[in-house]
Amino acid sequence: MIAIKMFTRNFTIKDYRQGLVGKKFSVAEAIGVFFDFLKKEDDKLGAFLAVLEGDGKEKAKELDKKLSQTNPEELSPLFGVPMAIKDNVLISGFGTTAASKILEDYVASYDATVIRKLKGADVVFLGKTNLDEFAMGASTEYSAFKQTRNPYDLSRVPGGSSGGSAVAVAANMALGALGSDTGGSIRQPAGFCGVVGLKPTYGAVSRYGVIALASSLDQVGPFAKTVADAALIFRTIAGQDKFDATSADVDWIAVDEYRPEEAKKLKIGVPKEYFIEGIEPEVKKAVLGAIDKFKKDGFEIKEISLPHTKYAVSCYYIILPAEASANLARYDGIRYSPVAGIDKEKTSLWDYYLKQRSKGIGDEPTRRILLGTFVLSSGYYDAYYAKAQKVRRLILEDFEKVFEKGDRGVDVILAPVSPTKAFAIGSKSDDPLSMYLADIFTIPANLAGLCALSLPAADPKTFNKENLPVNFQIIGRHFEERNILGLGRYFEEELRS
Repeated sequence: MIAIKMFTRNFTIKDYRQGLVGKKFSVAEAIGVFFDFLKKEDDKLGAFLAVLEGDGKEKAKELDKKLSQTNPEELSPLFGVPMAIKDNVLISGFGTTAASKILEDYVASYDATVIRKLKGADVVFLGKTNLDEFAMGASTEYSAFKQTRNPYDLSRVPGGSSGGSAVAVAANMALGALGSDTGGSIRQPAGFCGVVGLKPTYGAVSRYGVIALASSLDQVGPFAKTVADAALIFRTIAGQDKFDATSADVDWIAVDEYRPEEAKKLKIGVPKEYFIEGIEPEVKKAVLGAIDKFKKDGFEIKEISLPHTKYAVSCYYIILPAEASANLARYDGIRYSPVAGIDKEKTSLWDYYLKQRSKGIGDEPTRRILLGTFVLSSGYYDAYYAKAQKVRRLILEDFEKVFEKGDRGVDVILAPVSPTKAFAIGSKSDDPLSMYLADIFTIPANLAGLCALSLPAADPKTFNKENLPVNFQIIGRHFEERNILGLGRYFEEELRS
């Protein structure tokens, strides 16, 4: 009975805690059945690159001792919660591959700050999840190790780059997960898999110990079954960090408090540029249906314009490759873990570098590294990179204008997450441009550094014949996660059913 209940969509972190405190099960019992279920389900889904069973079960035994000796009110809200971690986040003593051959044997020597905080909250780590290599992709097809599949349809992608984390939560293999979002890599897979995903404000969560892709865009955030669960995880990992100079000193104490009366006061903006030709009819129907529910419940809905949205993808695919080419230069096959089969003694240093990177880094990262090197070169820097940074500023100014305080502005923006539902495996992997356009609605929030929440618009059975999830996103001002989480929770608990 314990196993059956845990592996349903309705079983949340709150339910798990009530079960522990009510002594319906121990941490060790719960973690044991999670590992058993995970190993069985993941054979077909491919969400995990590594399962940390030994460490997880030892941690569970320690937590049971703590539970027997501690007042439950003194325990963390995430006490004993089984979580999955994207494999670009370092956990000391365990491998971190970023789904790349060049890091296949790398073992982390320290914890990422988010891991240190989760350990402090007594979370149990189930394993490391699959991703597109170095988080470059929108489908998790670019992993060097395995294909991750959508739990709603095994012939379709789960989204990316954090596809493994999204699948782990959607398939009930974990109660929560961490991902990273550089251009939509939390929100888009959350949408394809029908779970909740939060991209925090840039600087809200430390990036220390997270393998960098684009340092001015990357942000770590949670996946969860509900908005309330996502808020709990976010509150735990958020905060300033002395090891990350870009992290901000913000008080997050009340970020997970839910007050329906506050949510009802929020003015919602709907950007006309996000409902373009090319958006699938069923996606448009689902998102407009969510907007209609807010409208019928008395929310103020206002059409807004974000005119520079049309330049976001072009801008992003100049800035991201430029930063990635610099960040990935460190993977030379000498430091970290060299690719096997290349004899250093019989090869010149230059040839050794070439062979290591050619063999160890896949086609998609290579494509972006070359593009980044090109746009940063002296002959093209002003024409591409400098101009992209100017456009990025215009995109931010668009958001600042619509987020003005007072009658003229709005408090949050409601928009689609992706122009399509989950697409078939292999249908876009050979067409980089088509794949890049999958993030057309998520990229602007990253360029502007804003917070954004992805959540299901409805039960997929109610609006499309394929029974595939569709999410919408709520975008908020910098460091106003409480607004988007509050509105998301209001929709989830009051309007969606």
